[in-house]
Amino acid sequence: MSPFFPPRTTTASTVLRRHFLASKCKPPQQNALLKAKLLHHHLITTTQIVSAAAPSLSLASLLRLPPSPSSVFFWNTLIKHHIQVLHNCFNGIEVFNVMRGLMWKPNSYTFTCVLKGCGELGGVSFGGSVHGLVVVSGFESNVFVCNAVVGMYGGCGAVGCARRVFDEMSERGVFDVVSWNSIAGVYGRAGDYRGVLEMVGLMMKRGGGVLRPDVISLLNALAACASMGLCRIGKEVHCCAIRGGLVCDVSVGNALIDMYAKCGLMVKAERVFEGIKMKDVVSWTAMVTGYSQTGQFDDALSFFKRMKEGNIELDVVAWSAVIAGFAQIGMGFQALVLFRDMSHSRVEPNVVTLVSVLSGCAAIGAIRQGKEVHCYGIKRIFKVDGNDTGEDMMVVDGLVDMYSKCNNLDVARRMFQLIAWRDRTVVTWTAMIGGYAQHGDANHSLELFSEMVQNEMDVIPNAFTISCALVACARLGSLRFGREVHAYVVRNRYESAILFVSNCLIDMYVKSGDIEAARVVFDNMKEKNTVSWTSLMTGYGMHGRGSEALQVFERMRRTGLPIDGVAFLIVLYACSHSGMVDQGINYFNTMNIDFAIIPGVEHYACLVDLLGRAARLGEAMKLIEDMPMEPTPIIWVALLGACRLHSNVDLGEYAANKLSELGYENDGTYTLLSNIYASARRWKDVARIRSMMKNTGITKIPGCSWVQGKKGTAMFFVGDRSHTMTTDIYNTLGDLINRIKVMGYVPETSYALHDVDEEQKKDLLFEHSEKLALAYAILTTAPGAPIRIIKNLRVCGDCHTAISYISKIVPHEIILRDSSRFHHFKSGFCSCREYW
Repeated sequence: MSPFFPPRTTTASTVLRRHFLASKCKPPQQNALLKAKLLHHHLITTTQIVSAAAPSLSLASLLRLPPSPSSVFFWNTLIKHHIQVLHNCFNGIEVFNVMRGLMWKPNSYTFTCVLKGCGELGGVSFGGSVHGLVVVSGFESNVFVCNAVVGMYGGCGAVGCARRVFDEMSERGVFDVVSWNSIAGVYGRAGDYRGVLEMVGLMMKRGGGVLRPDVISLLNALAACASMGLCRIGKEVHCCAIRGGLVCDVSVGNALIDMYAKCGLMVKAERVFEGIKMKDVVSWTAMVTGYSQTGQFDDALSFFKRMKEGNIELDVVAWSAVIAGFAQIGMGFQALVLFRDMSHSRVEPNVVTLVSVLSGCAAIGAIRQGKEVHCYGIKRIFKVDGNDTGEDMMVVDGLVDMYSKCNNLDVARRMFQLIAWRDRTVVTWTAMIGGYAQHGDANHSLELFSEMVQNEMDVIPNAFTISCALVACARLGSLRFGREVHAYVVRNRYESAILFVSNCLIDMYVKSGDIEAARVVFDNMKEKNTVSWTSLMTGYGMHGRGSEALQVFERMRRTGLPIDGVAFLIVLYACSHSGMVDQGINYFNTMNIDFAIIPGVEHYACLVDLLGRAARLGEAMKLIEDMPMEPTPIIWVALLGACRLHSNVDLGEYAANKLSELGYENDGTYTLLSNIYASARRWKDVARIRSMMKNTGITKIPGCSWVQGKKGTAMFFVGDRSHTMTTDIYNTLGDLINRIKVMGYVPETSYALHDVDEEQKKDLLFEHSEKLALAYAILTTAPGAPIRIIKNLRVCGDCHTAISYISKIVPHEIILRDSSRFHHFKSGFCSCREYW
């Protein structure tokens, strides 16, 4: 016999018999009391001995025992030790199988313990077999075993089976509060929060006053309310807690704080917090997290400091909440400082902390600190055996996002490609697609999106992925691909549920040259916000349709939406690009009077641009002199652009000198001044500016134009001869130039910014990128279809004139988007008129 087992003769009944005989002379009442105490003592002692010996128990010890109801306790202890202490559910179930094979009969405790192990393993097949054994063994009316069956099915994700067992229990009247809590917990684990509230409500309704919600019931209901943002029902649960006297329980108080915080009611959350007498670290952390999640970061930091000052243990959740809060609003430096303090406090960061820090690094482009976090993850997260793969992927996704947003796309793409296809989540794809779209590599962004959609059986794009793809389409002006994305959106019903997807569609159509489609999307939106209105206004402004932009602005005012400084910037921009000088001045003057918006330097810059385009340079200069703040570079750049448009050398030099005094060195500034000198044929000054650019290492961005063709996007630079259709392109362009010369076109050699003879200047103008792109588009576009060209710089004045003439003789509307606006050429006219 094993030394861990008492002799078989020393059973509880034997002990009672011995002591009963020894105490015959004692009064009956004393004898009964003595017997009860002796039995209690024996049971406690036996339980303690077996529990202490459980780590050393073996099947060999139990195999020596013949099956006996009293000895099942030892099997139960061994099973429990494996499942609840060692967390080795598989071994615990194996012990149960051996026990059954030796003809031992499980009791209720055996079943509850084994069912718990099945639930943790997710073994619904074996769990169903144990359920059948429960019924055969006659335990289907044991409420504890039935509760365990419900919990087992819930742990295996078989919600329907759990509900059927619970309904059968209800029909037989075999249930208690734990039964209702168990089925509510099943719904909660499955994410069916409405099911949780339904079960808690039914318990209160059918209980007839006998079943009262306990702490677990309230915690289930409050967690569901928090997840769904149901503050009204949450308040009802709060009242129930008060009536039941459970509101003093610290776990209930913490759950109430979390519920109110997630519903955005931080005043009520703080009131609950102050009412908790015995606050724990969870109470404080819930407040910090709540303020962080609702964007009240000053209050979150204040509570965080109070925790420090009160020597309250700062756990990883509290640190992570504050770090995540700063990262979410782009305050990456503060997030990094807090992370450093956390490291010094010797609190071990978890996955959430690292992801939040990476988000902070991404927000401010802190690539060095991001690499340090990457190294930490390699040493402390990825190399730990038994780590949750899902948590590893959270960090990997954060790293891909960080490298992408820090414009280190090569590293981001290598990490992306190292991730097995099956392990790529929608977050991984979106981070990579968004990184390419954000940093100008829109072609790669759309290629990845296509790859993702073609294999959407694995991962389905979410609304953020769709938005990134639309941003890429907008950058490229790729109307055809944008329409395909729109079709995908309609088929999958993204636009009806996600407001920002519709806003991205408006932006895409606006920047791809189809303002009418943008208006259709806008008109069909069930819900609109300020971004929706301002996006459409911007579109009309970019397309030179200032009157319609102002109509949209007035409609926006009538809806009662708040009008801010951004809306007025768009209004002034639209007026500037449509030659609506008086209207623009009037709106500028009424900003402060009617809307209490004080004009900022950017509004003054728009007004300078408005006056400058209208050749009212004296008024523009007077406005700058009367500004209530010091002019910034944006003011002088606006004035310099107007001087270039109207060839005002003296004022242009003055603006350029002011920019130099402010230390503003930009290729655009030098280029504008060089162009002003070239227009005035001051070639020595042109050479001086170019020499200055060379000495300071500033290079002019080369002009390029691209256009959509049948086989993708074609890009052209000045004098480009790399295209396979080069001969046809130059022949077509030469024919077009000859034809429009007959119609009156004269090359504007002032736009050939080189000191060469007139014929050479004409040759230089002939090879401009927008002309080459147009010739290619005419060759490859079906008759009557619009031609859409995009240029990275302002369109050349000579090209603008030439395209106006060409639009008379080709059966296409020509839509050209430059760095400033859209130009719609049709029948010899441009939408910009003289305001381009």
